[in-house]
Amino acid sequence: MNYTFFSNQLDGIINEYSKIKSKAQYDDLSGGVDMEELISLIVKIKATVNRIVGQTSEYYIEASKIISRTNINDGPKLRMLIGIINALRDDINNGYLKTLNEIIQSEVFSNYLEMADYLLNEGYKDAAAVITGSTLEIHLKQLCTLAGIPIDIANPKGKIVPKKADVINAELTKSGKYNLAYQKQVTAWLDTRNSAAHGQYEDYGIGEIKLMIAGVRQFLLSYPA
Repeated sequence: MNYTFFSNQLDGIINEYSKIKSKAQYDDLSGGVDMEELISLIVKIKATVNRIVGQTSEYYIEASKIISRTNINDGPKLRMLIGIINALRDDINNGYLKTLNEIIQSEVFSNYLEMADYLLNEGYKDAAAVITGSTLEIHLKQLCTLAGIPIDIANPKGKIVPKKADVINAELTKSGKYNLAYQKQVTAWLDTRNSAAHGQYEDYGIGEIKLMIAGVRQFLLSYPA
């Protein structure tokens, strides 16, 4: 996740607030300020908080409570909302939000791999292979984002398209994210996923998928995104 990008968005909101505050004649941001400016920034704050941490976060819940209050005007609401923006920015800059998101991401991927385990135990090795391989590919893309490696590329016609998983795998190895041995293993896992997705079910067995699930799980733990 690009935390610098989010931090810059929050800085932009704080700068907009500072400009409004400098124009206001009173502490409640009244006098000399266009009400449309206040409302526009309030809407932007709510959308930005939702985009960064989601509607179930404490930041968003508190912001929604403030916005829904009917006993205060928009100026005081904006001042309170800026307090939330400052807190969110500080948490991002101090790495607290990153830690939380990594934990959540780990739990999400773990659930997918548990699903793959269940399907394999029920005899659905092909579906288990596809889920495990897809989980791996998503994780590789997130590792790229973390390392500042683009996950899209322009094709010969100039259209922006996603890079293939094997290209991403090679670029992560080249950047030093993991070693050549892991690159070869990731390639093998992706090949198995492709075989399953294209109906080449005889290319692998239940034992191979069991090892694949265990290996991908360890890979996610060793190289968190």
